[in-house]
Amino acid sequence: MEKQLSKRKLKWFRAFAIIVPFIILIIAELLLRAIGYGHNTKLFIPYPDNTDYWVMNKYASEPYFSDTTNATKGSIEPFKIEKAPNTFRIFVLGESTTAGYPYFHNGSFHRWLQYRLMHTYPDVKFEMINVSLTAVNSYTVLDFGKEVVKYQPDAVLVYTGHNEYYGALGIGSTSHIANSRFLVRTVLYLRKFRLVQLFDNVINKFKSSPSGSIDQRDNLMKRMAAKQEIPYDSPAYQAGINQFQDNMDELCQLMQDKKIPVFLSNLVSNEKDIKPFISEKGGSGSADEQFNLAQASYKAGKYTLARQQYDKAKELDMLRFRAPEAMNQIIVNLTQKYNDVHLVDAKSEFEQNSPNGILGNETILEHVHPNLYGYALLSDAFYQAIEKEHIIKAKPAQEISFQQLLQQMPVTKVDSLNGAYTIMMLETGWPFNKPIPADFKRGNAAEEQLAGALSTNRINWLDAMNQLFQYSMKANDKATALKAVEAVMLEYPQNTTYPVYAARLSFDQGNYDNAIFYFKRLYYNDPSLTNTENMYLVLLKTDRPDEAVPYIQSAMKMPNSNPQLSGLLTIVNDIIQLRKQRSSEPANRDLPGIIAADYHKIGADEAAKKYELK
Repeated sequence: MEKQLSKRKLKWFRAFAIIVPFIILIIAELLLRAIGYGHNTKLFIPYPDNTDYWVMNKYASEPYFSDTTNATKGSIEPFKIEKAPNTFRIFVLGESTTAGYPYFHNGSFHRWLQYRLMHTYPDVKFEMINVSLTAVNSYTVLDFGKEVVKYQPDAVLVYTGHNEYYGALGIGSTSHIANSRFLVRTVLYLRKFRLVQLFDNVINKFKSSPSGSIDQRDNLMKRMAAKQEIPYDSPAYQAGINQFQDNMDELCQLMQDKKIPVFLSNLVSNEKDIKPFISEKGGSGSADEQFNLAQASYKAGKYTLARQQYDKAKELDMLRFRAPEAMNQIIVNLTQKYNDVHLVDAKSEFEQNSPNGILGNETILEHVHPNLYGYALLSDAFYQAIEKEHIIKAKPAQEISFQQLLQQMPVTKVDSLNGAYTIMMLETGWPFNKPIPADFKRGNAAEEQLAGALSTNRINWLDAMNQLFQYSMKANDKATALKAVEAVMLEYPQNTTYPVYAARLSFDQGNYDNAIFYFKRLYYNDPSLTNTENMYLVLLKTDRPDEAVPYIQSAMKMPNSNPQLSGLLTIVNDIIQLRKQRSSEPANRDLPGIIAADYHKIGADEAAKKYELK
């Protein structure tokens, strides 16, 4: 009996010994959360400025970086917690190119795409949420993809692959954990806990070796690259390929299971104008030798051969900041494997718009990041793929051509110069090591001064745009002022002040379609008396009396409306009849003058001028 009791006590003691440490860990975790230690690393949190919206959590990246000093932050692009009717919600996943580096904001391809879509489908409310981060790879893209499926996406856009070796958790990065996906997934899961965050912070704080310290003067590329030489087809090279394959396949399978359309782009990089970073010395494995052969072939006009040699030079470059072509093949294979995953052939688009079909500085700034024209091309590749699949059911009002997009897109000279200055400073460091040109001198023009201050973080982007707007208005440069307003409006779509400025500036410049577009956006968001009046006034001033009538009738029913609206409606109906009569009696020379007189009566002098010229 005593023996049985002892055995029973021993079992309880063992069970207690196992359970107690877990209880202590749970209590410690709860205490850390209670005192506010560490960070919630969920992808989205309620937007502090308006809790009706979600916004990307600035701490969402921390689990992917061994040292959170390197952790990068995402964009602030709020979207409604309660998805409104007639909303088309698009999430964008990727790394620095997808985030729009070095322009960010409206230089990013997703903003070019958003601008084009919202003007093509003005009756649809587009929510474009970019959750891309600098210095991450497919591990982060996969995890963020698992999150965005919970937020009612209508489509997901993906551009990723260049950071597979040196991005967070990459094979050759300083935050590399292991080649085992199971071990990496386990560590990522544990890093969400405050207790593990405390442990990581203590370890990082007491690192004493020089290799453990971080020199913030080094650029992020240098800080993230640990294993700088990864030969072609080596075990480390293949591990990067396998990692990309497995993570992207899991992402695509998830989207397929959820019936979410995915638009997966292949990758572009500079081959013609970037010399290999690290090359073997001589022999068939020399990237430098292949690059020199390509240069000679290109100079001799042997472009097909040059293209092959440039590609081989890139493949042999041992510093793998440019994705191997094997990753593009994986992307193609995935789009063939999954019905809901569609190929975005960005590479072909870039080749078609590059001299002799070889990618260089004409579209790409340094090794992988497009210039503004390149980002426009990338947006066009996604736009064409989306249009091909007919996932937007609304009827287009008028399609903006690519050339129109290039002219109309609200990217300012400040944005362009800021990108140029940022890249120039980046290239002074490793691995480019290019000094700033001796003859470089920033000018004194307002755009140049603002871009210089922006690139050195002396002002923020919103301040730069506000100052550009004020300067342009003083100089009576309404075209630049409009670009500045539209740029800020894309960044802050919830703001209701910017569309008023955009509409009025558009009208002043004779861009009546744009003016109507922005007044309509105001009306759809808030059909108040003021916005209703703006709608019928702009339609009358642009000689669209038929479209103005419903807004006049709506205003007449509103409290505090103008009692003279009934008289206005009578004159407008008269104009409509006179315009019909003029169509049937083109020889009647009196009608244009009568129409002009009616327009003058209601203050639509702009429309009257159209008939006075006849």
